[in-house]
Amino acid sequence: MFQKLITYSIRHKLVVGVFTIALIIWGIVSLIHLPFDSTPDITDNQVQVITQAPSLGAQEVEQYVTTPVEMALANIPELKERRSISRSGLSVITLVFDDDVDIYWARSQVSQMLTQVEKDLPKNTETEMGPIATGLGEIYHYTVRAEKGYEHKYSLTQLRTIQDWIVRKQLSGTPGVAEVSGWGGYVKQYEVAINTDKLNASNLTVNDVFDALEKNNANTGGSYIEENSNQYFIRGIGVVKSLEDVANIAVKTVNGTPIKIGDVAKVQLGHATRFGAVTRNGEGEVVAGIAIMLKGENFQEVIRNVKLRIEQIQKSLPEGVVIEPFIDRTNLVDRVEGTIARNLIEGGLIVIFVLVIFLGNWRAGLVVASVIPLSMLFAFGMMKTFGIDGNLMSLGAIDFGMIVDSAVIIVEAVVAHLGVKSIERRARNSSDTPIRFSQAEMDEEVHDSASRIRKSAAFGEIIIMIVYIPLMTLVGIEGKMFRPMALTVFFAILGAFILSLTYVPMASALFLSKKGHVHKTFSDRMIEKLQGWYRPVLEWVLARYKDVITDAVSLFCMSAVAFHFLGGEFIPSLEEGDFAVEMTMSQGTSLSQMVESCSKAEKLLKAEYPEIKQVVSRIGSAEIPTDPMPVERADIMVALKPKAEWTSAETTAELMEKMEETLKTIPGLEAEISQPIQMRNNELLTGIKQDVAIKIFGDNLDVLTQQADKVSRMIRNVPGVSGIFVEEVSGLPQIQVKYNHERMAAYGVNVDEINRILETTFAGATAGAVYEGDKKFDIVLRLDPKERNFESLQSLRIPLAGGESIPLSQLADVVYEPAPAQVSHENGARRIYVGFNVKGRDVQSTVKDIQTILDEKLKLPEGYYYNYGGEFENLQSATQRLLIVVPIALIIILLLLYATVKNLRESLFVFSAIPLAAIGGVWALWLRGMPFSISAGVGFIALFGVAVLNGIMLIGQMNQMQKQAAAVPEENGASLAAVIQKRIIDSCMIRLRPVLMTALVASMGFLPMALSHGDGAEVQRPLATVVIGGLITSTLLTLLVLPAIYKMFTKK
Repeated sequence: MFQKLITYSIRHKLVVGVFTIALIIWGIVSLIHLPFDSTPDITDNQVQVITQAPSLGAQEVEQYVTTPVEMALANIPELKERRSISRSGLSVITLVFDDDVDIYWARSQVSQMLTQVEKDLPKNTETEMGPIATGLGEIYHYTVRAEKGYEHKYSLTQLRTIQDWIVRKQLSGTPGVAEVSGWGGYVKQYEVAINTDKLNASNLTVNDVFDALEKNNANTGGSYIEENSNQYFIRGIGVVKSLEDVANIAVKTVNGTPIKIGDVAKVQLGHATRFGAVTRNGEGEVVAGIAIMLKGENFQEVIRNVKLRIEQIQKSLPEGVVIEPFIDRTNLVDRVEGTIARNLIEGGLIVIFVLVIFLGNWRAGLVVASVIPLSMLFAFGMMKTFGIDGNLMSLGAIDFGMIVDSAVIIVEAVVAHLGVKSIERRARNSSDTPIRFSQAEMDEEVHDSASRIRKSAAFGEIIIMIVYIPLMTLVGIEGKMFRPMALTVFFAILGAFILSLTYVPMASALFLSKKGHVHKTFSDRMIEKLQGWYRPVLEWVLARYKDVITDAVSLFCMSAVAFHFLGGEFIPSLEEGDFAVEMTMSQGTSLSQMVESCSKAEKLLKAEYPEIKQVVSRIGSAEIPTDPMPVERADIMVALKPKAEWTSAETTAELMEKMEETLKTIPGLEAEISQPIQMRNNELLTGIKQDVAIKIFGDNLDVLTQQADKVSRMIRNVPGVSGIFVEEVSGLPQIQVKYNHERMAAYGVNVDEINRILETTFAGATAGAVYEGDKKFDIVLRLDPKERNFESLQSLRIPLAGGESIPLSQLADVVYEPAPAQVSHENGARRIYVGFNVKGRDVQSTVKDIQTILDEKLKLPEGYYYNYGGEFENLQSATQRLLIVVPIALIIILLLLYATVKNLRESLFVFSAIPLAAIGGVWALWLRGMPFSISAGVGFIALFGVAVLNGIMLIGQMNQMQKQAAAVPEENGASLAAVIQKRIIDSCMIRLRPVLMTALVASMGFLPMALSHGDGAEVQRPLATVVIGGLITSTLLTLLVLPAIYKMFTKK
């Protein structure tokens, strides 16, 4: 089949040319429309259920909201994990579905179940699903602030109103945007602040005022009437439009005199209760917003739409108000794309240089080099067809040297064949007439040489392609990371394989010089020099072949031992170019104190580090609490300048360490520095922001807290452990109102009535709305801010049936007591976690030490247990999958080798290149101080496919020479051993050029990736290091050990 394809391509050059042009057009169009991002989206298929329950504490939220909702959702098909957080006023449940589940189907199932359970939830609870987004969804963070000179013109309430009713309103509906969330500032409300003294003096209750507000703020319609041939619609206008309208509403009439709301309360502009804030650059509070991308959308198109819409919105803002981004993921994507493009271009240039040097023919070099862009265009077309995004992983493992291997073998054979034919013609023709091949002769010579080598070239490429197929079976996070990589490389090599059998023979016949060359080129002289060095070494090896094989086996065993000391990590962290500081203060810290501490931290960082462009702190929770942080925690987003402008540190790790030391000088503050996407992915994947977590499960929150503190102390001094965080589930300062049912019964008062009053006066109750144009602001009834204190709570008047009232303290005990701050569930069970980041050491070694300590010292009570989560969990899952995938890949390689050479013994000869390659991969990682990672594991799989190519060529040449020798009687009575040795040496001399060239182009193509320090290079580096190190040892040992093995086991 291959020979027929080569024959057809040479005879029908025009057809091949037309298909080549079509390939170019298809590839370019696909590239233009191919979505690009920084990394693959590894977030699970998730649906978040968010329930606001303002009047409930953490335990009540768990009992009355979270648990019933979890139980209702537990039996949804294809649901694989449930996580939840219950805290005062808020329940957030995260449902993780199988990856192949349609997210809209999953949301519809959740919606149906919520409809059934909502009727059983407490009053005044609001349940909604989170946006259809992922860990990479937060694409554009911005602040809405007043410019210099306008600071006093706009309050935080006005800026928040601008954000909610101008910016958010116009930005929502942008194609590809799932949600626009606001954060910080004050949400404007019309506040009816009750004065309890005036209320009591008027013999009114809070419920009286609430009812009056509800009944005096509405419009109605009275159908229409016909008069004088006209039709008039009737409208009753009763909505309030101003503070005065609210104040003039009558609550009660006494002796003909109305008691208005303004008589018992202060009607004023207020704001909603805040559970979060945003500060910037140490200059105080600002208002922020986040544009969240819809899951599955094209990042580049969405961010372009967002920026265009922001430009339009900016023109509609009041004078002096600006929208300023502080995290724009475009910057990271552009930097990563630059790294990918630079590595690919540099790798391509190196490959072309090596090709021209070794082939000694610039036309031949260009024919091979032209396969690179053509195969990439083929890959782009296939990526677009199969919906694979362009990113660091999908494009980061492409090695142009590996891609052109088949073309190299064919073109090298053609050039060598033409050289031999030229010498033969010159020998037959003693004149100095220049030797020139006609087009027909050129076609024939290319056909003969390509057909002769087609099997080795084709099966070599097939083997490289096939070894990537097991990677396509990876699932979970590792599947999302590396399946696109495997598919892209597979597509590129498939394109090169097709081109090597069609385009390359056609181009060789058409574009290679038809002038015969009988003089030695630089390449010929270089190869002769290398052969001169190689021959004596090879003869020495063949004379001591048993010792050489023994030494190779010993070297492999040493490598296997060294591998166990490498350590392990999931994948190296991508340097995003920005930092995220997790800042924590003591439980119960007020929002105002957090604002002050964050501003202080920002000011300190800005003063100490000129590398910082701006610092923005996000305190507590946003309006849409997909990341439900308590008030005492904040994420400080540090936007950095390009690395070339850094002066305080040379590396990211060094700058992180210095900033952490700086922040430690602030009393009461604990800070751990990570990166925005890394932190968000950690949280969405495992519910935990840190790299690794020890999760403890059990029923009693106090016991869980004790055990977590114990674990924290045990692991504190383990090397590599940094920024230990114990989930705070208890110790929240709380004022508890403990009802005395006996007293309540004596006065005829029920719990529901008191709860309503308590909720209204302190939490606030919405009793309608005021419309200002298209803006809607709630009317909220609560106590005057000056009266919201402990004494007012005790003296709060509770109405009795006879019209009298008594203070709350006569019906209940009002006391200070610590209470649960948060209750976390995982698959329905209570849990607490001890989280930490790993710095200066690999994750596997760090967790291994921790396992040893906990196995020896930690004794949990009966019914309690623990496990590990975070990056270590991912590493374990991926490692177990690789233990299946790698053997499958090796078996496939062996089967393909057998299909190629039709001899099991010779297949095993070639297969020996794999352990020889593994030696170099392991030692390359060790020399560079890199732990084993899944990136390195993928590098080993790619390496094994390339490593056998040279062996196939050597064995193929030896078999060919054996057949030729069998057809010629032995001369001079040479011994069998001498014949075999001569065959080995001659084969190795003939194949030295293609072996070195194949290995060099494959390894040099990865060189820029191995040495790069650009953004994203840290993920590519282990893979490239393994391939380069493995090909070095594989090539050297193949040229030496394989001949030794052949000699040992060949008897004819």
